Amino acid sequence: MVALPQHKMTVDEYLSWAEGQPGRYELYGGVVYAMTPERAQHAKVKFAVQTALATAIKQAGIPCHMLPDGMTLRVDEHTAHEPDALVYCGEKLPGSAIEIPNPVIVVEVLFPSTRYIDASAKLAGYFSRPSVQHYLIVDPDKPLVVHHKREDGNTLKTRILHEGNIPLIPPGIEVDIGDFYPAAA
Repeated sequence: MVALPQHKMTVDEYLSWAEGQPGRYELYGGVVYAMTPERAQHAKVKFAVQTALATAIKQAGIPCHMLPDGMTLRVDEHTAHEPDALVYCGEKLPGSAIEIPNPVIVVEVLFPSTRYIDASAKLAGYFSRPSVQHYLIVDPDKPLVVHHKREDGNTLKTRILHEGNIPLIPPGIEVDIGDFYPAAA
């Protein structure tokens, strides 16, 4: 069992600490929180989302890259999230990178204990990053995606989708909600 630090940490301190720890963590307001284990359905949908994004990037032939969970997105000096998938564009980051400085698309697959945080604190945190253009919140149990899109400056447009395609412009890709939900085996 890992003892979580009892003092408030900066993101830099957190990244140094977390790199050598077993398990997964996030930092909120300087406090480290352990992430709970996932259900199989959550993991399947998360992988399907990651695959759909990577496929869309490849089909579009654009210089963007999908990274799965495990990458850190710094929100502010004392908060760092680990989204379930993200897309950044430009040069590939070095293999040693643990932090993604300029994501364009961020995705969270809902988890029972974090639903409220995903729809509130993470929404505000992700869009505090000027590079973030899209935030997708995916329900793992049924076809339901909440798509938040940055419009003029800091105005957000929100759509609730159950089917169809989601244009993600920028960076210039499109994903089908049906691809997020693997057929039952």
